[in-house]
Amino acid sequence: MLDIGFRTDMIKKENNIKDECMAREERLPVTQWKLKDTGPQNMEESLAKEFAISRIISQLIMNRKVSSLEEAHRYLYPSLNDLHSPFLMQDMKKGVSRLIKAIHAGEDVVIYGDYDADGITSVVILYKFIKELTSKVSYYIPDRVQEGYGLKTPVIDEFKSKNVKLIITVDCGISDIEQIAYAKSIGIDTIVLDHHEISDQLPDAVACINPARSDCSFPFKHLAGVGIAFNFLIALRGTLRKEGFWKDDRYPNLKEYLDVVALGTIGDIAPLVGENRIFAKIGLELITEGKRPGIKALKEVSGIDGQLIDSFKASFCLIPRINAAGRIASPLDAVHLLLAENLEEARRLAEKLDLHNRRRQAMERDILNEILGKLGANPDLENMNSLVFSSDKWHPGVVGIVASRLVDLFSRPTFVISLKDGVGKGSGRSVSDFNIHKGLQQCASLLLSYGGHYRAAGISIKEDDIDEFACTLDEIIRNSVQSTELVSQTFIDAECQLQDINLDLVQQISMLAPFGCDNPEPILCVRNIRASSPSVVGNNHLKMHLVSNEASCNAIWFGMGKYLGALNGANLDVVFSPQMNYWNGSSDIQLKLKDAAVLS
Repeated sequence: MLDIGFRTDMIKKENNIKDECMAREERLPVTQWKLKDTGPQNMEESLAKEFAISRIISQLIMNRKVSSLEEAHRYLYPSLNDLHSPFLMQDMKKGVSRLIKAIHAGEDVVIYGDYDADGITSVVILYKFIKELTSKVSYYIPDRVQEGYGLKTPVIDEFKSKNVKLIITVDCGISDIEQIAYAKSIGIDTIVLDHHEISDQLPDAVACINPARSDCSFPFKHLAGVGIAFNFLIALRGTLRKEGFWKDDRYPNLKEYLDVVALGTIGDIAPLVGENRIFAKIGLELITEGKRPGIKALKEVSGIDGQLIDSFKASFCLIPRINAAGRIASPLDAVHLLLAENLEEARRLAEKLDLHNRRRQAMERDILNEILGKLGANPDLENMNSLVFSSDKWHPGVVGIVASRLVDLFSRPTFVISLKDGVGKGSGRSVSDFNIHKGLQQCASLLLSYGGHYRAAGISIKEDDIDEFACTLDEIIRNSVQSTELVSQTFIDAECQLQDINLDLVQQISMLAPFGCDNPEPILCVRNIRASSPSVVGNNHLKMHLVSNEASCNAIWFGMGKYLGALNGANLDVVFSPQMNYWNGSSDIQLKLKDAAVLS
């Protein structure tokens, strides 16, 4: 990466936030701008010629680690034909065979999931498909507060009393060593479908299907739980077809499940590359189409029915309502919504989820404001490598969201912990340069339990150990990450001129969607332009007209109304994502600002 010369100052973002909280100064936030390395010119030219795209778009594609015309074709035109065989996953054949045995024998099967969007959607697609094969299938999702994450022995005992012979865990199970061993000891087999990090020991299950296994040859390692569940269904359907299970060859169309798969994949912030990109691309098209009653009702209550649904609308409108059920109420509300077969029932459930989400937002806002108040009064903040907060007043279902907000604001790995009866349940989020799961491995002696991914993790900890945990984590980060890396950074795809931003370019950028983790929305940079007629609109958004000698364009900077005075009439360098703005039946190009620098 190359530092852009006109933005090398490194004022820490948390100091800006702190100042805003205390003094409300109209000083622009400052981040570090980095221009992505330019790829080979011959490759850029080849891409432009092969796909009839601009040189800017060619550069954007190369910035996404596409290094050949073949890869570029797969990237631009995702297809189900490009999926890898699910049987490349270790234990896939074993897992499918055991379930088929259960179906033929009429055994009771339970699908056991997690309470977030990934777990909920995984349960939905597995249950819906298997229900067409046998009536002896049910599902169970634990209560976040009362039971917590993963398999629990009392629940296994309950399954035993109901003569359950097979448990399929999804988006959980890989760390439930003791629980799965117990289930086996009382005559219950387990199939694990999980994507979380693996400890030194695998559970004694019939099958442990997880691409993260070192002995797994499946090429794509970054599936969400619902992606693994979908691959399991592909393998299951293929095996049953070979067995002649469907006499009339009218087998289920798995493509119809991809709207739900897309919600779980995007909701888990899985990298939108490879197989995940295929799922998200096709799934979002199905969500836009809105044939599933539950998704149509969810779009209605979110105010986006009839609109093109992209990854951002899914992330900020649909998925939070699904997650809200598992965070502060019952995840079963979301399961029932996605399984609803008529629109009337779906609308009733969608209204219920919307109410849950409003409550969740209020809780989140209160916790965040409380923490920001503490941070504003803390003069030692700039010396911290991590942030750890705890309280017995906070709902455990929303602490993960608050942790994410704090990471966005302060560029520090962060844990927010909810306390009850001397024990804390916390959620952590991290920055790109620090593997939070590996960091927790070094703190394991201070934790009752932990698990998670590179960027997100959950912990259970005694209240008395939190201070020591905070100090230990801070030291671990200090020794593994340079302080300069704990600064908010904006990565720029390409520099251009304002006159380069036209309708054709914006339409070509849409070919790169869906955007998300590892496939970010393209960010461009234009130097030395003037801000004309800035004004505050809507919910504190800063709207303006950007002008150069040869071109002009409308722009908006969301949530940045407080910087009105700093931009009025100023000459700027800006970074932005170009987009189409639809309003009152008309449309125009609008630059969605990411950052701006006032030129001296």
